[in-house]
Amino acid sequence: MNFFEHQDRARQNTQQLIGLFSLSIAVMIMAIYIATLFLFRMAPRVWWHPGIFLYVAGITIIAIAVGSLYKIAYLRQGGSVIAQELGGRLLLPEIADEQGRQLLNIVEEMAIASGISVPQVYLLDRETSINAFAAGFSPNDAVIGVTRGTLEHLSRDELQGVIGHEFSHILNGDMRLNLRLVGLLHGILFIYLTGELLWRLRGTSREDKGLPLWAFALALMAIGGIGLFCGRLIKAAVSRQREFLADASAVQFTRNPNGLTGVFQKLQQMDSRLISPGAEAASHMFFGNALNPSFWENMFSTHPPLAERIRRVGGLNVRNLAAMPSRNQMRSPSQESLTMGFAGGSNTTPEQVVNQVGSVTPEHFAHAQVLLSQLPESLRLGVREQQSAMAIALALALDTENLQFQEHQIAWLREVQPADLVDKTLKLSSEISQLDPRIRLPLVDLAVPVLRQNSAKECQRLCKCVHGLVVATGSLSLWHFVLQLILWHRLQPSINPTSTTTVEFTSIEQIWPDSLLVLSVIARVGHSQPDASTEDIAYAFRSGVFRLPKAGEQEKPEIPLSCNFTELKKSIERLRFATPKLKQAIVDACAHTVLLDNKVTHSEADLLRAIAMMLDCPIPPFLNLQPSVSKQKQPSPRRS
Repeated sequence: MNFFEHQDRARQNTQQLIGLFSLSIAVMIMAIYIATLFLFRMAPRVWWHPGIFLYVAGITIIAIAVGSLYKIAYLRQGGSVIAQELGGRLLLPEIADEQGRQLLNIVEEMAIASGISVPQVYLLDRETSINAFAAGFSPNDAVIGVTRGTLEHLSRDELQGVIGHEFSHILNGDMRLNLRLVGLLHGILFIYLTGELLWRLRGTSREDKGLPLWAFALALMAIGGIGLFCGRLIKAAVSRQREFLADASAVQFTRNPNGLTGVFQKLQQMDSRLISPGAEAASHMFFGNALNPSFWENMFSTHPPLAERIRRVGGLNVRNLAAMPSRNQMRSPSQESLTMGFAGGSNTTPEQVVNQVGSVTPEHFAHAQVLLSQLPESLRLGVREQQSAMAIALALALDTENLQFQEHQIAWLREVQPADLVDKTLKLSSEISQLDPRIRLPLVDLAVPVLRQNSAKECQRLCKCVHGLVVATGSLSLWHFVLQLILWHRLQPSINPTSTTTVEFTSIEQIWPDSLLVLSVIARVGHSQPDASTEDIAYAFRSGVFRLPKAGEQEKPEIPLSCNFTELKKSIERLRFATPKLKQAIVDACAHTVLLDNKVTHSEADLLRAIAMMLDCPIPPFLNLQPSVSKQKQPSPRRS
């Protein structure tokens, strides 16, 4: 099952979740109805009273809806809300201790290897147990929370296994379902909270008029307990199999089953429970069981038994990993290796590109480690400091190929930014220009966690400043377009924290013009060399178009469409609202267009990855690329 199938399965699970939730509401309505009949002393004389039933059903549905909608609206701020409710604090690089810096390094390595934005990390200082969680609506706004006990008791390999497990939840669409589960179940809990409030007010009731208020309060609490019972069953049904999948993915990412096995063995001797009151609502999000064990543990537990998880991970060690080369045997990617390959091979197919979306191979993980180790110290520290992170974003927007354009940019920058920030930007730009071009997108992602700490206005100001630098050149290169696209997308959780992407387009007809436009640009970028013919461009374009669903039924131009970057950006933004299966078809068509000539240049790789990232389809880096034919600007669409 690939990334897109996991996303589709997550959507189906959401529909099943709503069905189970509706069934729970029906059970609670009947329970409240019966309690009401006893309250008015109508039972057992009259068991069916339509008026009372409709009244009870209406009030119950409204109460649950208010509780759920309030929580869902609250959770739209993202995973950071969950982390803060659990007592977590944002782990800042500049004040992190050695254990904290090791955690941040592992998260950065995994993020660069998988092609997602580096998640913000929250540390649960008061929790001495071993546990962790991932929360968010998409890979672009994910956060990772880790307990203090996890850092203190696990080795680097074991911590790597835990983080790999959480990255599986990020990449497989589990987080969105988990947040919806928290929101929906809060409405059921609202019934219990109402009963608790009435219990506190029981002294004001009059016992000579039917059932006393305290009894009705207890009834509501009992009914709320039914909802809690149903909620735990739902969480267990949704979460258990996903935990097995996340364990297997963590082993795949790191090629080290001993890391996870070591964690499970320590959990058998130690503890994974949390003391936070919010642990009940978020228990299904954690790496291990966050609640106290009970008589009904096997029925209610959101996690499989540790013995079973150990057995399955051990089985992966024997069956799935025996044919894999060891880490020492694996060829480490280097900046000098320029033979074509998505994952190190020379015959990469579009199908392999699609299958790698939302996944991490050991080769990509090793590539990320090498890449980060080769970063100059100034950049390695710079991405973790506020002003330097801004300077890196601005430095990436400077034109290093045309000194005249760069002078115009610097002059404009000095008018709008402080002198010390401009000086730092120029210094970092000089260092970045000497690095492999593949470092540019990872640098953006490494700087994002620090940039997101700015206010929404400051993030918007940075995006506008980058745009202003690009405009100052008088033209827009492909790289500058990609930079603006990715920076804007990565900072959206800070600029508009309540925005979410919902499916609006379910058929290719709705997005056919947008798909054609995107493929047109990719075909032109892939054949921008001086010796490329219009026939080559048209053939690459048509090869991508015929990969789209129902291509034979749609109108197909013979040559690529003409457009500018503004139109391209609008089309990509529309494609974000397509179903996962449609996104898969679009990425597949883009990959066919890129790989038609068995070459992937830096420009093609940047554009393909940028489009996939905008669609929330994280694509790992191309490990080996064809050297650029020249450093001249691409004759792809220009800014109008």
